Amino acid sequence: MLLHIATGRRGARVWPIAATCSAAAVLVIVLFAGRVHAGTAQDGSAQSGAAAPSGKPATTISVNVKVVNVLATVRDKHGKIVDDLTKDDFALQEDGRPQVIHYFTKETDLPLTLGLLVDTSMSQRRVLPDERSASHSFLDQMVREDKDKAFIIHFDREVELLQDLTSSHEKLEEALGQLDTPQFSRTSGGGPSAGGSPGDDPDSGNGPYGGRGQGRHFGGGTLLYDAVYLASDELMKKQQGRKALVVLSDGVDRGSKETLETAIETAQRSDTVVYSILFKDDEGYGEHRGGFGGMGGPRMGGPGMGGPGMGGPGMGGGRRGGGRYPQEQRPDGKKILEKLSKETGGRLFEVSKKEPIDQIYSQIQDELRHQYSLGYTPDRGGAAAAGYHKIQLTVIKKKDLTVQTRDGYYAD
Repeated sequence: MLLHIATGRRGARVWPIAATCSAAAVLVIVLFAGRVHAGTAQDGSAQSGAAAPSGKPATTISVNVKVVNVLATVRDKHGKIVDDLTKDDFALQEDGRPQVIHYFTKETDLPLTLGLLVDTSMSQRRVLPDERSASHSFLDQMVREDKDKAFIIHFDREVELLQDLTSSHEKLEEALGQLDTPQFSRTSGGGPSAGGSPGDDPDSGNGPYGGRGQGRHFGGGTLLYDAVYLASDELMKKQQGRKALVVLSDGVDRGSKETLETAIETAQRSDTVVYSILFKDDEGYGEHRGGFGGMGGPRMGGPGMGGPGMGGPGMGGGRRGGGRYPQEQRPDGKKILEKLSKETGGRLFEVSKKEPIDQIYSQIQDELRHQYSLGYTPDRGGAAAAGYHKIQLTVIKKKDLTVQTRDGYYAD
C-alpha cells in the first residue's frame, strides 16, 4: 500500500506505510574482567565493541528494557505553571501499580518537534486569515533555528504536507502563505449563487457541487482524523525527544478513513502531545448552505484516485463524506477536540473575544517550555505487556496542584 505525501504544491513523494510499533530501549550489557563497555549499534541497541583482555570471548547478556517516557505540566489552583518540582514530588502508577521514576528532567530548553495542522475546509474560510497571522508569530517565536523543527499540514478533502520538517523560518512562512480554503467549480448546473438544499453542510458530500468524476472539483470534506493519524505515524514516529501537534479546527470530521480512536492511538504510540485550538465560525455554516462538494474516492495511492486536489496529491483520502448533518445532529467538535487532547496529554483551547488566538499560542508556547520529563521501566507484576496501559501521575505533599499528562500508552 502506498501513500502520497505532497511536499508543497509542486510535487509529491510516495512513502510506504509501515506497521505502527512502540519504541523500546534495548540494553546489551557486556561484562568482562570486572569492566563494562557499551557502544551504540546501528539498530539503536547498545553492544560491546571490545574483547576481554585475556583474549577470551566476551560474555554478552541481552536485556529488553521498555522505558516509558511521560511529559507533564503542573499548574496551581490559579492555573499558573509550576516549574520548581523535583522527582521526589511525583508519584507514578501504571494500571494501579506504583512505579519507580528512574529518569527526571525539566524540559525548559530541550529540542522540540512541532507539527501545525490547519483545517482549510469551507467551514473555516472566514477565520483562516486570523489563523495564518497568529501562526506566523507562534512559529517564529517557538522554533529556534539551531534546535527545533516544525512541519505544516493543511487538511480539507485531502491531507497535504505543505512543509516537511525544517528549522527554517523562511520555509515555514512560505508554507503558511499557501493556506487557503479549497476552490470549487460548477459541476452540473448552477454555481455559488445557485445555492443548494437548505441544511446542506459546506463540508459534507451533499449539494450541487458534490462528488468526484463530475468535472474538476475542489471542496468538501474535512479529514481531521486522517491528518492527525498521518502526522503521527509518518512524521512524528520517526523523531526523538519532545513532540507536539497543534490542531486548528472546528473539530467536525467529514470523510476520514481513520477513526478518532485510531488517530488518538497513533499519537499515543508516537509519544506525541496534541494541543487543539477550537476555531469555530457558526456564521460560516449559516451564510452559504449550498454544500461545497463531496469527498469521495479511496485513500490516495489506490485505484480510482481523483484529480490533483489543491495543486498536488495529498497525504491521504477517505471514504465519501459523511452525508448531511442537520444542525441539531452535527457532531460536537469541541468534545472531539477535547478528547483528542486530553488522552494525549495536551489541552483544548477555544478562540473567543476574551481569549484570541495569539493569546492561546502564548499559553501553548509557555507550556511547551516548562514541562517535566519522567521515565520509568514498568513493573507489571507478571501482567501481560501488550495492549493499553493506564498512567496516573500525581504530585504528593503539595496540595492544589493539577498534573496534565497523557492518560496511557500502548505496548506491543
